[in-house]
Amino acid sequence: MEFFQDMTVSIDGAVCKDPGRLMKILEPYSPEKNGSFYNVRGTYEEMKNLEVTLSALRPFSNSATHEPANQLDEQAPMPVKPVDVSWIAMSYIEQQCAKELSKILGNNFYIEKQPDMKTVKNNPTSTVHLIVRQHHDSTYHVPADCVRQRFITFYQRTVSDLEVTSLSVGSHDHKELQKRFPQLLFKPSHKKYEVTVTGPFVHIARLKEFILQNTLSSRKTQLHRGPAVSPKSCNSGTLPTHSKDPEDESCPICMEPIVTTEKKTLRCKHSFCTQCLKTAFEYKPVCPTCGEIYSPLRGTQPDGGRMDVTQKSSSLPGYERYGTIIIHYTIPSGIQKMEHPNPGQPYEGASRTAYLPDSSEGRGVLKLLRQAFDQRLIFTVGHSTTSGRNNVVTWNDIHHKTGTHGGPTHYGYPDPDYLNRVQDELKAKGIK
Repeated sequence: MEFFQDMTVSIDGAVCKDPGRLMKILEPYSPEKNGSFYNVRGTYEEMKNLEVTLSALRPFSNSATHEPANQLDEQAPMPVKPVDVSWIAMSYIEQQCAKELSKILGNNFYIEKQPDMKTVKNNPTSTVHLIVRQHHDSTYHVPADCVRQRFITFYQRTVSDLEVTSLSVGSHDHKELQKRFPQLLFKPSHKKYEVTVTGPFVHIARLKEFILQNTLSSRKTQLHRGPAVSPKSCNSGTLPTHSKDPEDESCPICMEPIVTTEKKTLRCKHSFCTQCLKTAFEYKPVCPTCGEIYSPLRGTQPDGGRMDVTQKSSSLPGYERYGTIIIHYTIPSGIQKMEHPNPGQPYEGASRTAYLPDSSEGRGVLKLLRQAFDQRLIFTVGHSTTSGRNNVVTWNDIHHKTGTHGGPTHYGYPDPDYLNRVQDELKAKGIK
């Protein structure tokens, strides 16, 4: 994985006593001369290899002091600015993205964490300060700040797709689910059958579908374990039978052969037991096999909310040619209904602000978000991973930019892929 595809490095030719050899080294990179400096461009790996090659070029001298380069190399490295990251996101990266993190740091750098990850593990909202440091015995000549920037790029790309949610997994063992969904992290909750799951939203969606299908399958099995002989069959002295073709396909939900008279085929050509499909559609009106949507989805967003939109002339980072769309969401407090986790109990409302560029694409996303809001899909009632509290209004799997700056790590801009991602999330809910 390349995190920087295009980098520019400036080399001061005045400090080299063998300009002919220097030019021979730089020639493959098509250098551009600017005074005594040579600007070369390439990928991160190419620039790293160039640094290593130049480090072997002797003699180099400091233009001011004429000290040999090997003496300059012994000076203490310049400190780099710390990076503030989410404890949850960094914990996920260390456990699930160890290979990528190792490639970024190599054998010459390491990350110092303040405070230590173990110190804040019981507070999911904690922020950890990371400092990229170079090992004392390293002879590597790439600046630590370059490694820091590479890490930030990787962190932003990872956290922009990350979701944290609490799920009821029924009788499933979370260790078995971890094996089935290796891209996710499972943490048992104090509540029985409940786990906190962290990972890319696409894989969490697949996990939810898996749990749903297995729940339906379990119900189907219980139905099949009912009385073997009905009262009517006892009176007639015969057992009920069904004519089954050996080539009958199995229902993807209950995994049993579909009885011909109970077969329901959708327009996407996937077939199910009629009762299995009816139960599945009560949860979500989509094909359990391919995900095609058969009626507008209705979420569990509390009633009485407002979505107000305003504009301002100032721009967002990455969209300097456009103004800004400001979305104000207001969901009042109320009493939970049967569709919520704790019916009859009060829930705390929420007020949220989100931002979009006032471009044609941004206005298109605003229209889709309005449709999602009207279908009660933007918010739900549940557990807040930010505050750790239950019975509060929370976001519901459609990511918003709640900040104008700071990039994906602070839910802000610039983030060139955000508008495409949120449209994919909306499309998955039938809004396009």
